[in-house]
Amino acid sequence: MALLPILCFPDPRLHKVAKPVAAVDDRVRALVADMFETMYDAKGIGLAATQVDVHERVVVIDVSEERNQPLVLINPEIVWASPETRVGEEGCLSVPGIYDGVERSLAVHVRAQDADGNSRVIEAEDLLAVCMQHEMDHLMGKVFVEYLSPLKRGRIKTKLLKQQKAAHA
Repeated sequence: MALLPILCFPDPRLHKVAKPVAAVDDRVRALVADMFETMYDAKGIGLAATQVDVHERVVVIDVSEERNQPLVLINPEIVWASPETRVGEEGCLSVPGIYDGVERSLAVHVRAQDADGNSRVIEAEDLLAVCMQHEMDHLMGKVFVEYLSPLKRGRIKTKLLKQQKAAHA
């Protein structure tokens, strides 16, 4: 297993649309293991392959306090979303230190394959539902700050670019 570098907004690679995984094989399982290690190390609750510059439809999630309920979503698709929504504060490993309100469905049903290639439907609500929607946005090349006003997004971009320059100076 290995820690993978996480792309930071406004890196253009975060806007690539992920391609479906053709077969769940050892390569994909190794990617999943590396993604979990990276997510746990970064203190995140979800990570999409897009964020580690792998443009395939793979997501790992663990919203448990104990960090012992890993969830793998390969080729996920939302098959139902509740019409009820809520604005909740979100953050992102690709947008470090930034948190803001995003409107999401309160509950979703997601069809996906697990690390063994088995297909299933997961019924999620609350934090898990929000996390699934957030990570699946990444697979479509969308970062949560794109839900914010252009002014806020511009300020975030400027702040993160300054931080990145300072880190590389």
